[in-house]
Amino acid sequence: MNNAKVITLGFQHLLAMYTGAVLVPLIIGGGLGMTTEQITYLVAIDLFMCGVATIFQVWRGKYIGIGLPVVLGCTFTALTPIITIGNSVSIGAIYGAIIASGFIIVVISGVFGNIVKFFPPVVTGSVVTIIGISLLPTALNNVAGGQGAEGFGASENLILAAITLVVIIVIYRFTTGFLRAIAILIGMVVGSIVGLLMGVVNFDPVAKADWFHMVQPFYFGMPEFHLESIVVMTLIAMVSLVESTGVYYALSDICKKPINSKDLAKGYRAEGLASVIGGIFNAFPYTTYSQNVGLVKMTGVKERNVIFVTGILLIVLGFLPKLAAITQVVPTPVLGAAMVAMFGLVITQGMTMLAAEIAKSVENALIVACAIGLGVGVSVVPGIFVELPQTIGNLLSNGIVTGSLAAIVLNILFNMVGKKKAYN
Repeated sequence: MNNAKVITLGFQHLLAMYTGAVLVPLIIGGGLGMTTEQITYLVAIDLFMCGVATIFQVWRGKYIGIGLPVVLGCTFTALTPIITIGNSVSIGAIYGAIIASGFIIVVISGVFGNIVKFFPPVVTGSVVTIIGISLLPTALNNVAGGQGAEGFGASENLILAAITLVVIIVIYRFTTGFLRAIAILIGMVVGSIVGLLMGVVNFDPVAKADWFHMVQPFYFGMPEFHLESIVVMTLIAMVSLVESTGVYYALSDICKKPINSKDLAKGYRAEGLASVIGGIFNAFPYTTYSQNVGLVKMTGVKERNVIFVTGILLIVLGFLPKLAAITQVVPTPVLGAAMVAMFGLVITQGMTMLAAEIAKSVENALIVACAIGLGVGVSVVPGIFVELPQTIGNLLSNGIVTGSLAAIVLNILFNMVGKKKAYN
């Protein structure tokens, strides 16, 4: 395969994961009330770390790297915890939790195959569904123009969001393959062009951004280590590992390269190490992106050098804040419409995982009902645990933790204790 083709295919993989890669820092930056300069850094460092994490994983080393054509990006499952920790504790606590959870994943990588039995689809599906539902208020606030914004709910905001969502739906309905994979990105571009015609696009962040900068460790301050924050991020990391395991096996089958427990451990170790470094540079936890697996299957191109190119391109983008700032010209209602679609897909992913499990038994139906009911309920009424000791109360006030614990405990009770193991 010639160099031009390799670069083209690598860029195609970048486009397929780009929407998710930039949406996460945009949402988190907005949720934490960051300035445009800070959000620009957040987008740039995230792109940089996506590239670093991808190269870690594609590289077949002695201790790290699954050695398959997999692309890594920031995980949507971490959105709610990161915003919650940042607003209720501190930004330093976010990065302390990311570093600690990444280190824990590195430590347990060799034995995670034994722990994974506690995270069957009935558990992970419940967690993913809770996360997707808990994200929707953020999406709808942005559709209306942004929480607390002047003109919140104005008709022009709703029209702009509707146009964006319609474009996304039309692309999904009438295209296949790669175009469908970037439907949300296309919708955001079209929505931003319409926003420009409506006079609601602001290019100031691009004008103020530098063309080049060096990445900087602890950009937002030194990490802080709080037990409840670390527990939350570690749970999220474990759920991500379960999802990554499925991606590893899918790529193994596509590439006709069998993997064993040592390969899985190297893959887990790469994700943990990427999260540790991501925390140091104030980025995010990283996981496999399934949309890129679909692209590998669709194109039939399985060479790892293509994904190396994707990683290098992402790293280069991380040094160019001017390009990162372009993401901030996207009008808030357009971003909100894209979030509705993305978060809706997170929910449907969880529902897909749960459908077969609920059909298996009424016990599984009860596990899902209690886990989602508690998880979403606590997210809506976090003050329910206000009278408990502070550490316990803070931990249980996170709906993801409460829902996850409920799903894990009930799965053990119904499917593991006194029965043959239902899951390998």
